[in-house]
Amino acid sequence: MRRVEKRRTLRAVAVCLILLLVALMVIIISLNTGTIRIAPMEVFHVLFGGGTETDQLVLFEYRLPRILVTMLAGIGLGTAGAVLQGISRNSLADPGILGLNAGAAFGLIVFVSFFRTMEGPAALLIPIFTFAAGMLTALVIVLLAYDRFKGLIPVRMLLVGIAIEAGISAVTLFLSLRLDEDTYSFTARWLAGSVWGRDWVHVLALLPWVAILVPLCYARSRTLDLFTLGDETASGIGSRVNRSRIVLLIMAVAVSCASVAMTGSIGFIGLIAPHIARRLAGPRNAHFLPASALTGLVILVTADTVGRSIFTPNAVPAGVVVAAIGGPYFLYLLLRMKS
Repeated sequence: MRRVEKRRTLRAVAVCLILLLVALMVIIISLNTGTIRIAPMEVFHVLFGGGTETDQLVLFEYRLPRILVTMLAGIGLGTAGAVLQGISRNSLADPGILGLNAGAAFGLIVFVSFFRTMEGPAALLIPIFTFAAGMLTALVIVLLAYDRFKGLIPVRMLLVGIAIEAGISAVTLFLSLRLDEDTYSFTARWLAGSVWGRDWVHVLALLPWVAILVPLCYARSRTLDLFTLGDETASGIGSRVNRSRIVLLIMAVAVSCASVAMTGSIGFIGLIAPHIARRLAGPRNAHFLPASALTGLVILVTADTVGRSIFTPNAVPAGVVVAAIGGPYFLYLLLRMKS
């Protein structure tokens, strides 16, 4: 038994190391890609203080902040998706499908209605607005999915989330139509999942949420493993099922809403990344949670790079590229579950 567990752990470590290498390659390609190309070796030269003023401007003021935002958001969405699938015991759970992204979108509409900008120090408040709206959405979902005898019912939570997502999206669209032309233009780009125009203040706004909440989610990986046994078995072992589920739900909501606040309404990463990670690293959450975070990073950075390079000069938002991949994958999962 110990030998099997050791083998699984070594496999998970190997998977994470390979994903780190893939992530590094994708990041280097992304730094090199754009209207002004910088050779891979020159990228390292510029990062350590060399290169021309133009190269430094392009790298440090435009590309690097944007890439860091997509990296952090990919990690956050990959982790949030894995946690939500764990607490709901449903492989189709995802921040977008559960309505959390829709709640975050509503929070951002409220923010831009008051501040009319995403630039400067005001950007630090955006994750707070999206988190508050996401938590309100999650609270409504929990209340409607809760049974006083059975507790929080995972399947009902998913179905309620889909219904809530549709309603909130309609309200968000109505409110966005009342904005002025410039603010509406920004909102439309955000809803499409565009990462254009992100700078260092957006990195600073997202970094604490990911740096704190992702390790906290990982620290509760054993609790997530207990959920796979069923609520009754987990309670019999000594786990406080409903309390643990609510705590993990709050953390997943927080990290997903903060991520969506900086990258726009990007769906399917929280669905795809855990599935890929589980296949590669195995079923234990301690093994595949880090792999899911790294997979989310690779997917989002790749999507943003593809969107702004292949379709130059008309860049395609990263959310559109992810949806083009995630939509067919979602249908594949539905067909697989049906069969």
